[in-house]
Amino acid sequence: MTEGNFVDYVKIYVASGKGGRGSTHLHREKFIEKGGPDGGDGGRGGHVYIVGNEGLWTLFHLKFMRHIKAGHGGDGGSSRSTGADGEDRIIEVPLGTVVKDKETGEVLFEITEHGESRVVAQGGKGGLGNWHFRSSTNQTPRYAQPGLSGMELDVILELKVLADVGLVGFPNAGKSTLLSVLTSAKPKIADYPFTTLKPNLGIVAYRDFKSFVIADIPGIIEGAAEGKGLGHYFLRHIERNSTLLFMVPADADDIKKEYDILVDELRRYNPEMLDKDRLLAITKCDMLDDELKTELKEQLDTELDGVPYMFISAVAHQGLTELKDKLWEMLNKK
Repeated sequence: MTEGNFVDYVKIYVASGKGGRGSTHLHREKFIEKGGPDGGDGGRGGHVYIVGNEGLWTLFHLKFMRHIKAGHGGDGGSSRSTGADGEDRIIEVPLGTVVKDKETGEVLFEITEHGESRVVAQGGKGGLGNWHFRSSTNQTPRYAQPGLSGMELDVILELKVLADVGLVGFPNAGKSTLLSVLTSAKPKIADYPFTTLKPNLGIVAYRDFKSFVIADIPGIIEGAAEGKGLGHYFLRHIERNSTLLFMVPADADDIKKEYDILVDELRRYNPEMLDKDRLLAITKCDMLDDELKTELKEQLDTELDGVPYMFISAVAHQGLTELKDKLWEMLNKK
């Protein structure tokens, strides 16, 4: 999937169908000059459904579909025949899609399972025919109910990527390089900040045909929780990951300080994210000799206060097997 095709935010106007009118028909046939009421009910208006589809990874297919309207219900007929129901409309979305009311900002629901179906706009009820209003004192009612109007609303569809592991780090921490080495994903890689502008997903093949999904999130900068840089645009994608892999390059001025800034940005955005399992990867460790690595280990053991960490190099393929083993252990410890 090219970066331009990754769409994780769309606004759509949805409208359900209007219910059909009830009929005011009076029964007429040969030798029955004044039959009773036999008007049928109107059909219900079509619903608009949102359905989860595990085969979709993006909202790109909805990018140019701004208006989605369901069909109107048919009117009731004679002989108590009910009008046809309006045609339903189905909007398929990837798993992890949050549906919000654009006007109020209220979260209506979230789609997290394949085949999960939710009504976002309910069709109007069909009106009752005059047959329902007959009585001993009014044997030929000449009125029926009109159908109820459908719903109209503007909704926001917001995708939060579903992945097992989310990569968290500053721009140019080596996240895309690691993803390209561990998986068959081909993210854009360059030596300037914010090379990654959209999340990239890759499947890590593990032992015995097992696998897990890893997500490369655009780099965090200090102040991201307030919307600086790409801000909330990408922080929401980390909410779905069960394990967070923090990445700090070995040539950073202060590894502990960079790690603390990353953790603090997540805390300010959503404190619940700190409940996730965390692993710190010191990247680009091929630049360190054994002596420097030993010094760094002694320093980190004191400063990190029990946070697990490991040294890796995606370019030199150092520590990657151990990294996959550790991530698999963390994902399956429960």
